[in-house]
Order: sequence, then structure tokens, then C-alpha cells
Amino acid sequence: MVEFWNDEYISEQMLKAHLDPEFDGASRKLDFIEKSVAWITERIPPADYPLLLDIGCGPGIYAELFTKKGYQVTGVDFSKRSIDYAQQSAFSKKLNISYVYQNYLEMDLSKSFDFCTMIYCDYGALSTKDRQVIMKKIYHHLKPGGKLLLDVFSMTKYYDFQEQQVWEVCPDGGFWRSDEYMVLSGFYKYLDNVTLDLISIISKKEITPYYLWNTYFSKETLIQEAESIGFKMCGLFGDVAGRIYQPESDTIAVILEK
Repeated sequence: MVEFWNDEYISEQMLKAHLDPEFDGASRKLDFIEKSVAWITERIPPADYPLLLDIGCGPGIYAELFTKKGYQVTGVDFSKRSIDYAQQSAFSKKLNISYVYQNYLEMDLSKSFDFCTMIYCDYGALSTKDRQVIMKKIYHHLKPGGKLLLDVFSMTKYYDFQEQQVWEVCPDGGFWRSDEYMVLSGFYKYLDNVTLDLISIISKKEITPYYLWNTYFSKETLIQEAESIGFKMCGLFGDVAGRIYQPESDTIAVILEK
């Protein structure tokens, strides 16, 4: 798979998307993020869980808000551009945040944490094998009694997924390239609760495919995966802002304990 998050041009567009407070495609909208941080702080207070590990931290939107709430935050991300931005932003705001540029599947940090977040349904973008890897990594990095908050797309989202193919012509460039290109976006549904967004970029030089997989979960399958690593479930919600879980929710959020 082509790793677009460190592509010089695409990573710049991703960063812009992350930082747009009204755009919901890379990070959630700012009003939701602020509501989420307020709920998380109340549910898992920094006085009791001071050391926070933010996995897939991106440009540090959550990390900065967590820090202002009193957590001591370490953020890990595999986008060099996002980490560079996050470090510069924290420095300019005099926020003491530790950022690590690393593939979180290979994460090996020198400290243990009280609380870990993996937000914006990153977990379901991983393969079955890689989900086991990251769960074990998180478990290893948490102190006994430490908490993990993560969210995933639900089976309702899977059932609502519509297969389609869409052509788009971008004569002046766009998200994927700076100059002229065409894009064929294919959205495909498979057994085992998996979907694929296959984005094929057709330029004058080459055709480049990007494969974006997603696994969807019921509350039972998510809890089963977590418990197989050793976690126990201590909270079930409809999203990471504490909405009450309902079967028709598009997302499922869980708080797990080591």
C-alpha cells in the first residue's frame, strides 16, 4: 500500500483538513472535540489519571486541549508533517507536550501511562493482525488499572454502506495532486464486516491506488477483541463525547481497563 500520510503534497492537504474546524473528514469538528474533551476529563479525571498517551494524535488538537485540562500528554503519530506542526504549535503556546514521530504499531516508549486514547475510529482501519499488535502495545504501556478509550464504526454504519464508483476530473489539481489528475473512487463492501475505499489517482505520469480499509464492530465483537488481550470493559457509549449507546449509533466507544 502507498503510504500517503508521509507524501509531501498529500500530507499537507491532510494537515489542512485536520485543522479546518468545520470539516469532519480528518478530525471531528472542533465543537465536538471540545465537548468530547470535557466529557473525557469528567469521566477519567487528570487528578487520578495524569499521564495520558494519545495514539494517532495528528497535529495535536486533542493533545493541546487535554494538556490545558491538566493531563501530562504524550502524542504518537506516523505523519512527520503532523508531528512537526504539533511540536511547533505546542512551543508557540508554551504547552509542555511530548510528541513522538513513530509508527504506533512499533511503539516502544520508556514510560507507562495512566490513560490512553485512540480516537476517530483509527482502530478499525487496521487489519485483524495489526489490531492485536496495537492492543498489546497499549496494554503493555498502561499501568495496572490504567484506562483506554477508543471508538469504532458500528454495524449500523456497515449496513448503511452503499457500494458505488465515482469519477472526478481535477484539471487544476486538488487533494491528491497539485496538478491535473482524474480520480476513480470505488467503495466496496465485503463479508466479515469490512469495507474498502479504493482511490485510484490517474495522472499524466502514472496510476496510483490507495487502499483504505475499515472493519466495523458490534459491541460484542469489540469487547471480545479487547478481552482477548486482557482488558476488561468498564464503559460503553455511542461516541467519545459520552452519548448513550444505542443500536442505531454510527459509532461505538468503549472505556477499557487493564
